[in-house]
Amino acid sequence: MSVRTGRPVRTALLAAAVAAALAGTALTAPAAAAADRTGDHEATRQALEEAVRAGAPGILVRAQDRHGTWNGSAGVADRDTGRERHPNDRFRAGSVTKTFVATVLLQLEAEGRLDLDDTVETWLPGTVRGNGHDGRAITLRQLLNHTSGIYSYTTDPDFRAQTSGPRFFEHRYDTWTPDRLVAVAMKHRPDFAPGTGWNYSNTNYVLAGMVIEKATGHPYGTEIERRVLKPLKLRATSLPGTTAVLPKPSGRAYSTLGADPADPATTIHDVTELNPSRAGAGAELVSDNADLQKFLRALLTGRLLPPRQLAEMTTTVHVGQEGMSGYGLGIFTQRLSCGTEVWGHTGRIQGSRSVVAAVRDGSHTMAGNINGDWTGGFDKVLDAEFCR
Repeated sequence: MSVRTGRPVRTALLAAAVAAALAGTALTAPAAAAADRTGDHEATRQALEEAVRAGAPGILVRAQDRHGTWNGSAGVADRDTGRERHPNDRFRAGSVTKTFVATVLLQLEAEGRLDLDDTVETWLPGTVRGNGHDGRAITLRQLLNHTSGIYSYTTDPDFRAQTSGPRFFEHRYDTWTPDRLVAVAMKHRPDFAPGTGWNYSNTNYVLAGMVIEKATGHPYGTEIERRVLKPLKLRATSLPGTTAVLPKPSGRAYSTLGADPADPATTIHDVTELNPSRAGAGAELVSDNADLQKFLRALLTGRLLPPRQLAEMTTTVHVGQEGMSGYGLGIFTQRLSCGTEVWGHTGRIQGSRSVVAAVRDGSHTMAGNINGDWTGGFDKVLDAEFCR
């Protein structure tokens, strides 16, 4: 299979702009052409255009409130053809997967099949051991709110080099089992003693997925499909497992593979195809903006969890990290510049950055995706949409 290595950053951005102009539209025309039912999404539109000027290949956003639905986009879905981003494009949603996984574990608790205060050792004997890690001292709740102290396998230098660095093309189709991912983490010391701090660890959610399988006898993806995707009719959402291609419709996904995007010699690579088992229960989800909004709205309005479990999910711990006010169980809060608080999750995986957010009662939601992983996130877009 041939590998598309892309073109230098500055040259490629100029080429994309020229291609869009030749197509009879400016680079940011998709946003300008989007249907605006309320007339008050101009700030959001401008934030999308700014994201592309700052280097994003393309950005796609869907907002929904009491006035209706608004779709906006800027940039391109494919830098070679100039194809624009479409409202129903599917993409890798990254760590938004965590909210789905936490929802299933909370459903299992509501059914009496497990308790969030069970230890990891209870469900996965001997799995979390080594270099100071001890599953006997870590609860399922601490996995979900990232207070376990377990080292995140995604920060292991060799893993990073293989999956998002210079060796990406050698390993893009490799399959990583959950046990293998956890084993990478166990080579390192814990970040802190369980319950004494906070640090975002993708290993926590790989373990959570393993617990779901142990408790139900089914893979976590099967349980998410049965308990969430089918009841909500989320037809654009899937857990691809080891499938490397994106379902259609979709654009391309791009990465600098860790190189400095400001360096004119840096190449943007097409990383659309990859085996998402490297992300597992922490970040493998594929979805679209409409499905992500529907899911979060259903979650916050009590359609997926009983009141007790929803209260547990939305009980947050202080994180001290920019962009987060507090982290609950697979969901976090963010206080915007105007004081509005939104709930949801962000996601990042090779070639893709995503977000889904809503006010607490679910009456105003937004989801978005950038098809490049080296650019900034969605803070300015969230401010523009929720602070208008």
